[in-house]
Amino acid sequence: MKPSNLPQDPMIRRIVQSSRASQLTRRGLLAGAGAGAAALALAACSTGGASNKPTPAKDQSATDKSMTWANWQAYLDQDDNGKYPTLEAFQKQSGIKVKYDVAVDDNNTYYAKVKDQLALGKDIGADTVCLTDWMIARWIRLGYVQTFDEAKIPNKKNLVSNLQDVDFDPGRKKSLPWQSGFAGICWNKEKLPKGLKSIDDLWSSDLKGKVGVLSEMRDTMGLIMMQQGVDISKDFSDDDFNKAIDTLTKHVSDGQIRNIKGNSYLNDLKSGDTLAAICWSGDITQLNAEAGDNWQFAIPEAGGTLWSDNFVIPIGSSQKANAEKLIDYYYQPEVAAEVAAWVNYITPVQGAKEEAAKIDPKLADNQLIFPDESTLSKVKVFRTLKPAEEQKYQAAFQKVILGA
Repeated sequence: MKPSNLPQDPMIRRIVQSSRASQLTRRGLLAGAGAGAAALALAACSTGGASNKPTPAKDQSATDKSMTWANWQAYLDQDDNGKYPTLEAFQKQSGIKVKYDVAVDDNNTYYAKVKDQLALGKDIGADTVCLTDWMIARWIRLGYVQTFDEAKIPNKKNLVSNLQDVDFDPGRKKSLPWQSGFAGICWNKEKLPKGLKSIDDLWSSDLKGKVGVLSEMRDTMGLIMMQQGVDISKDFSDDDFNKAIDTLTKHVSDGQIRNIKGNSYLNDLKSGDTLAAICWSGDITQLNAEAGDNWQFAIPEAGGTLWSDNFVIPIGSSQKANAEKLIDYYYQPEVAAEVAAWVNYITPVQGAKEEAAKIDPKLADNQLIFPDESTLSKVKVFRTLKPAEEQKYQAAFQKVILGA
């Protein structure tokens, strides 16, 4: 049933268009530390499976109607008073008190804080947390998350088809997407009126010294590899990866690429220091809302990447049923639509587009928020890397970053 106290007016559109100059975006936080974050990725990476996996905590949800949700900054709908409208509605409906903890500043730094407790099966201070695919793959491999009671998440049926089965969690028994996004290319429409179509267009002599790429390895390398004909969702080889590294290294060395950055690449686009970049879809939606409709995002002809941040229930959570009720709530289309409108990323929930159209048809037509099957057919999820691969590939990418 639709929550009676959710907005039934054009508030969503107002929120989408409101200024966010002071907010840090979710993807910016992911890569904002630049080379430091990449170095930490190597230190935090586990190279093996747990021989003695921890056992789930006993669920106390029947007697304790409270829970904590750990998430990223600026990643849930929020009003002018700092409250979270959809979360307020959930608490009123369910009687469950939720602490929304903006505790995740980076996948690796968060993991570094909680990995010892996870290994022991202890409470990490969160009953559900949203992390990115590759980090969730690690948690699942090590036995650090609980298996869902699917009877308690009936709205799982609303999960979009292309995310229903992933290699790190077949059948989505232990994880469910929170939000998703694309990595692709963007450009200054005034300076480049003919636009860009491919990653190779970034290497045009006209753009020398005016190109930016992302410090998130899977996105930058994924796009270059796809341009070179590699299916990043399947078992590519070291040679495939190294060929793409050679391409990146060449264009860094010869000055074609101006920088390899996290969210600060947006500042370079604004200033004109870069005219084109490998970028994230939600960032460009927000940039155009904040600074004028000056930039265009596109999925390259060879394809873009699709990533997701996912709900999981940590192994030491004693509020499992409460967390499952929260996850189920956010898989209602009308709730998912409100969240997607605020965060400007892709909802994983079928039916959210139709709900958004009732409030703002223009919003529902935005392919970067509500992509259709044609758009989704153009993107791939970077396959889950084995621990040794993750260390090796990240080290190679880090070497390029340090040399940039």
